[in-house]
Amino acid sequence: MPRDPIGPATVPGAFDDHAASYDRLVGRNPGYHEHLRLSARRLTRRSAPPRCATGPRLLDLGCGTGASTAALLAAAPDAEIVAVDGSAEMIAEARRKDWPDRVRFVHSRLEDLPATGITGPFDGILAAYLVRNLPDRDTGLRAMHDLLAPGAPIAVHEYSVRDSLRARAIWTAVSWGIIIPMGRRVTGSADLYRYLWRSVLDFDGAGRLATRMREAGFAEVRVEPVTGWQRDVVHTFLGRRPV
Repeated sequence: MPRDPIGPATVPGAFDDHAASYDRLVGRNPGYHEHLRLSARRLTRRSAPPRCATGPRLLDLGCGTGASTAALLAAAPDAEIVAVDGSAEMIAEARRKDWPDRVRFVHSRLEDLPATGITGPFDGILAAYLVRNLPDRDTGLRAMHDLLAPGAPIAVHEYSVRDSLRARAIWTAVSWGIIIPMGRRVTGSADLYRYLWRSVLDFDGAGRLATRMREAGFAEVRVEPVTGWQRDVVHTFLGRRPV
């Protein structure tokens, strides 16, 4: 199977090229949106009372075209949401949708966020499919920890198959049987979807990512599964900045 050139340094540009078709592709994945809503509910159930009387201030990291933002808004209808992504075109697609005034989209990588003027503290962070694509995962997790208010929770919604031979086999079969051919048919290029397959196989097991979160300073770290074919493939990694 061919190797593709996409990596953490270039993945935002790859998403730029596929932004217009992204919603169409993920919409064909059974459970994609429901699993994001599940992680958002898990996050908000762990939230402390918001510091602001008007509602919690939440950070959506790796928001893409806004699917995770919509999930957060459904879980916390009164929240102020700052949604961030490193792909300019994915952010542009998100901004074209109808959002309440309390939702704001920002084009930035996590490591460049201080330069945009976005600072904490936040009452919660949802990071969907982001940690796997960071150039330095440990530094990125520490940055997320520092953006949270004391006691505030984080939900990392992420693929992790390394700990399960069955999950690795399912992921490879679905990738090469459905995701990669569909990506090529819809966009004319399979590079991003080959990267997706490879990056998931190469990524941390669930135990290792949970350990990274603890090493970054998070407390009460635990891993919760999703349902359907993505059970043991996609997980919600929950944690909290200690008080």
